[in-house]
Amino acid sequence: MRLASGHVAIQLPDDEMKRILKDFEGFSKGLVRLSPGGWVLPAPYTKFADKIYNTKFRASDVVIMTYPKCGTTWTQEVVWTMRNNPNLDHPKASLPVNVRSPFIDSDMLMETGRGDTGQPTFHEEMLKKVVPDADPKEGIALQLTAHIPDPRTIKTHLPFSLMTPDLLDTAKVIYVARNPKDVVLSFLHHSRLIKGIGYIGTLEQYVDYFVKDELIYGPYWEHLREAWPRRDHPNMHFLFYEDMKADPKAELRKLNQFLGTDLTEEQLEKIAHYTSFEEMKKREAQTVLPKEMQSHFKEEVKKKDGGFYRKGQAGGWKSQLNDMQVAKIDIWAKKNSLKLGIKFKHSA
Repeated sequence: MRLASGHVAIQLPDDEMKRILKDFEGFSKGLVRLSPGGWVLPAPYTKFADKIYNTKFRASDVVIMTYPKCGTTWTQEVVWTMRNNPNLDHPKASLPVNVRSPFIDSDMLMETGRGDTGQPTFHEEMLKKVVPDADPKEGIALQLTAHIPDPRTIKTHLPFSLMTPDLLDTAKVIYVARNPKDVVLSFLHHSRLIKGIGYIGTLEQYVDYFVKDELIYGPYWEHLREAWPRRDHPNMHFLFYEDMKADPKAELRKLNQFLGTDLTEEQLEKIAHYTSFEEMKKREAQTVLPKEMQSHFKEEVKKKDGGFYRKGQAGGWKSQLNDMQVAKIDIWAKKNSLKLGIKFKHSA
């Protein structure tokens, strides 16, 4: 299937899909691989791909782009708060973050049909509040994106090549990158927690999927390769997760300048506290794991290993990956990072 982006989407062959399904129970609808790039995505992506690619962005938009588990939701909350809630008094601040700041490519990940009870899903109800005559089958996230008021803060895990070509010349883009060793552990937890992914394999197997570019939204390095050379574009702000963790106020000052929000030091100080890991974890039940969405998550994983906000560390891999896993990622990372000229903190 040829997409508007020029990519060709091909269903993974049966033998490869059968192997993956042994470890990923949530991918029952299949996966596709896009060429060029080798992007691996859930099969329903093809239904929404052209709509995403043809989305008209506005000069007032800010798009937060990352490979999964690089600090996307944290950055969403920071940017939305700076732009829409600088005094921490916005009446809708307690709504789920993906309602306030839509995750534009999430329609391929969510169930848009009605449940067994015949009642609208949580996402459908949220959409109807914003767009009363909306048809959920046309894409809940896409329609939320089109109808939320300016200034819009939009999230995507898709790379530049799958987004509209004039994105960076029209809107501002904040790209967040994170050390791959921490990414693989955070993505592992996420893949176990989310039923729509449903990972049941081992850490060792997951590392293999990661370095072989078989996880959704990968290849990881290709994602970076499309962003890193664009880092000096006036509408691009390239941000490292590790820098946000080390000195959030310094990074908020840079964002303040990039976004043109003109916030005071006092406002930035309060926002830094409000969006700290500890404070966001307190609001997790409202902003990312509302009770209406509990059926999408594995409760046993949440109880054992934590919810959406797990540890929020930089360098946490040092106590969780064994020497063989570290060596495997190091060889893979060295080959790719040297070509890019990019260096991560806490990588050794």
